[in-house]
Amino acid sequence: MIVATGATGNVGRPLVTQLAAAQIPVRALTRDPLRAQLPPGAEVARFDPAAEPAALAPLFEGASALFLNRSAVGEHTDAILAAARKGGVQRVVMLSSGIVQDGADETHPIYVLHADLEKRVRESGLDWTVLRPNAFATNAFQWAEQIRAGDTVRGPFAGALTAPIHEADIAAVAVRALLDDGHHGTVHRLTGPTAVSTDDQIHAIGQELGRDLRFVEVPPEEVTQEMFPHVPAAMLPALLKSFAETVGVAPEITTTVESVTGNPARTFTEWARDHKDDFRA
Repeated sequence: MIVATGATGNVGRPLVTQLAAAQIPVRALTRDPLRAQLPPGAEVARFDPAAEPAALAPLFEGASALFLNRSAVGEHTDAILAAARKGGVQRVVMLSSGIVQDGADETHPIYVLHADLEKRVRESGLDWTVLRPNAFATNAFQWAEQIRAGDTVRGPFAGALTAPIHEADIAAVAVRALLDDGHHGTVHRLTGPTAVSTDDQIHAIGQELGRDLRFVEVPPEEVTQEMFPHVPAAMLPALLKSFAETVGVAPEITTTVESVTGNPARTFTEWARDHKDDFRA
């Protein structure tokens, strides 16, 4: 049995879907099971990360491995790891961030959050694997409202270069790390296969929609919170600084997805094709 936190999130949902499709027992933890809409093969359980240890313990009965998503557990990580260990879990695969690396700005708020959780996971007494994806292709959802409303998208840094990774590829690597030997004590850095600019991403989405989308660059000082609805307001300045550093700079590109799963990483064009309906009015 695999226990998955954040089961309805960008990575948790495809992870649960892939495990269920392979007929691997999976217990999907979510705050609202009635709205989860997860595949029939998954066992869906209500999850309150702030619950007392006695209430957490049954979630891990009969489980051998845990997928840990920081956004789903937050400051309750230690209690959840302890409950997992008590329930018999032996392996944890943690979703971290590519910002955690040698030479990084250790004061960056995103670095601080993920580096702290990595430390707790390493010290948990469980066999651990850390996944450090760089830019998520799902970050493109920040433009969805503008694309539904018209053919012009406004935002900063048209020339920012990333190698966005499809969430299904992150999930596929997580599946292998949860099930296979050889990943204990390993950090997997994950990216998409090619570098694309912000402008390229808008164009790719437009092509899949059959529309001629245009990106209009906005100076960073004129960026509003509405342009980044998925980013907490307190983190936006640091994030904009990080984006500025990617303009015209070739991003890190790894082959980890293919080496772990046997399949090449999906391109951003494939991601846009998979999600075109999410951008329709």
